[in-house]
Amino acid sequence: MPITPLPQFESDLAEHLKEQADREAYERLNAPKTLVVRYGYLKMVGEFPWRSDEKPGCGSKIVVRTHRGTEIGEMLTSTCPNSGCSKSVSRKEMLEYIENSGGRQYPFSTDGQALRIATPEDMDHQARIEQEKHGLRAIAKGHAAAIRMPMKIVEVEPILGGERLTVYFNSEERVDFRELVTVLQAEYGVRVDMRQVGARDEARITADYERCGQYCCCKNFLKVLKPVSMKSAKVQKATLDPLKISGRCGRLMCCLRYEDETYDELRKRLPHRKSRVGTPDGDGIVIDTQILTQLALVRLDSGTDVAVPVEELTEPGAARAPEPTPAPARRGDRSDRPQRGPRARPGPAEPRPESRPEPSRERSPDRPRGVDINDIPGDEPATDSGEPRKKKRRRRRRKPGGEGSGQPGTPGEGADPSPRPEPDGPQANGGMDAGAEGGPEGGSEPGQGGAKKRRRRRRRKPGGGSGSEGAGGGGGDSGPSSES
Repeated sequence: MPITPLPQFESDLAEHLKEQADREAYERLNAPKTLVVRYGYLKMVGEFPWRSDEKPGCGSKIVVRTHRGTEIGEMLTSTCPNSGCSKSVSRKEMLEYIENSGGRQYPFSTDGQALRIATPEDMDHQARIEQEKHGLRAIAKGHAAAIRMPMKIVEVEPILGGERLTVYFNSEERVDFRELVTVLQAEYGVRVDMRQVGARDEARITADYERCGQYCCCKNFLKVLKPVSMKSAKVQKATLDPLKISGRCGRLMCCLRYEDETYDELRKRLPHRKSRVGTPDGDGIVIDTQILTQLALVRLDSGTDVAVPVEELTEPGAARAPEPTPAPARRGDRSDRPQRGPRARPGPAEPRPESRPEPSRERSPDRPRGVDINDIPGDEPATDSGEPRKKKRRRRRRKPGGEGSGQPGTPGEGADPSPRPEPDGPQANGGMDAGAEGGPEGGSEPGQGGAKKRRRRRRRKPGGGSGSEGAGGGGGDSGPSSES
């Protein structure tokens, strides 16, 4: 039975052959001359000479001697052009990286030497030191509280050689810690270095993972911690909620600076808001812009809003929009109906038709005071000419006469037709009696008594105590006069 090779077996064989070829090429290369090592809690970087024939790879633990003493570091790469694997970099590339990452502020040093590759005994000794640092930190906190030092002990870092102990603390103000250093040196028996750090350095020492799921940038690779402004968050249109844009240190996240330069370059290509531009659909005014998509929202002169790419924007007037074609009129649409002209303004107001005659409110002589003549059935108010009176739109106030006089305003001139209260006194009583007697004798009807009474009052003169004249004038015929 023939054996058929499977594709998976063939791919595994090809990968094995490639690894074997790389191993042979690596053995033919010379050992590197220098190593780039990262060491310490603050992840400092140094380039140290290597005088061994061994060829360590990236990530190997190296025992190095630095300005602080003997400690364990992690190899990042080698700087020889023909050293080891393909991940090695040249010295020129390394210096360019340092210059772009902070320059002089980058924690880089060359004072030291790479001694050897760490052995299992070295790793076990370093693990025991790491376990002892918790007790060392508690001792430092206790002495700082006893002396009442305004500081917060962040971490205590022992090294492999035991030559020095570094104490990191955080404080809002400058602190004179000479007394504390003396106490701690007597307690530990080694040289103690006090180093003040900020909130970002504290996060670099103690923090682990961020909300993105990755190791904190300040702890993983970021060496120069520059301040981040709120402008970066506004330009990137990120939320301004402090809880969402702050890192483990309580400050604005460092990743806001990564794309800040890119956003600035893209924003320069966009037109300013409220500027006039030309589009393939016509000219318009820029309302809004989007930095990443490089789109501009333009409001055309016709009132339509369109999103136009930056590449299609031109100067105003360079491109004109096609003439809009009128839409076909639909059945029942009012747009095809002829437009009516403006309404004519109304002319002067026409005179209104004559209103209903207002009934006379004169009191009949044979009717008691307080009873309206309109309440009596069959009575018809009349005027001097026998025609019904017309209703007056405006009434003038009658001018008051002298005491005891009966001269009201002329009825034809807007006098108030309402009954006027009779004056008190013998003269009023006399006139009342005369009217009551003269009415029946003259044979006048109740409807004519009001007109006769008005004539009687016109002819009546003030100062007279008798109502003979009024009685004679009140009746149509001359009758016997009554004495008061």
